Amino acid sequence: MEARHLRYALALADHQHFGRAAAALGIAQPPLSQQIAALERELGARLFDRTARGVFPTAAGEAFLVRARQALAEMAAAVSDAGRAARGETGRLRLGFIGSALLELLPSLLNRFARGHPDVRLGLQEMSTCRSAAALLAGELDVAVGRGAPRGAGAEDLVSVTVGRDRLVAVVGAAHPFAGQAEVSVEQLRGEHLIVAPADEEPLVAARLAALLGEGADSPARTGGITEARDVHTIIGLASCGIGVGLGPACMRAAARRGTWVCEVSPRVELPELVMSFRARDRSPVLAAFLDTTREVCPGVGGQLGDRRVGR
Repeated sequence: MEARHLRYALALADHQHFGRAAAALGIAQPPLSQQIAALERELGARLFDRTARGVFPTAAGEAFLVRARQALAEMAAAVSDAGRAARGETGRLRLGFIGSALLELLPSLLNRFARGHPDVRLGLQEMSTCRSAAALLAGELDVAVGRGAPRGAGAEDLVSVTVGRDRLVAVVGAAHPFAGQAEVSVEQLRGEHLIVAPADEEPLVAARLAALLGEGADSPARTGGITEARDVHTIIGLASCGIGVGLGPACMRAAARRGTWVCEVSPRVELPELVMSFRARDRSPVLAAFLDTTREVCPGVGGQLGDRRVGR
């Protein structure tokens, strides 16, 4: 029994006439009669009564037609579901990201992707660059967004694309001497208590700050002290409490609260690039669809992503 046999039986039941059913199916009447007869022999039951008034389903035929309609509907749904999955319209995407990515990149990217792919389940988790890279290599994430490309064992199996650049700024509470200043110098920062990302979670940022502010006798840890904070909102919050000077990306201006002041750092200090990483061998259509959306939001990354697109 094939799907065409189900369609033939349904067409005959709908039109109640072999000639009209054959015309609707686009075949000649004799083959239709032969196929219905063969189907009845296979089932061992008469499905239709042939009368002068027309062709009508028997009790066995009525029971068969109910299941035939369900089977064809399921087959059509299977074809549709397979096509949607192949186009990345269904499935799951697991994304790990640093908090500052929510200030510029991710709002537009996730909003556009969710609108275009409402049936994709998004698993979103804020985590440090180091943790997200480890989770990506372990297969626990599909995409990671952090500061700088992942390094170390397994990094050669990843594709890493720059999706943003930013510079260092300082944030202070309203009562701090820096409040009201357009900029502060690196020399001024060396004597301040600083609020920064943990070195073990954001090593590239920590290395950049260590090179900038110096190590040894005049390091911040010896002259002013350091408080570690895992995200930009905590850095801003602690600065507003008068704990010290928060250091972070310029995009945290978007999260600055009342009672805080953001200063440029002079000379300008570029932070490690914001990087999106994924496994090179991951051929998931959902990932391909997400990268297509990334191309739309970040036009400059298209060449770095190569030919990885939905349907290729």
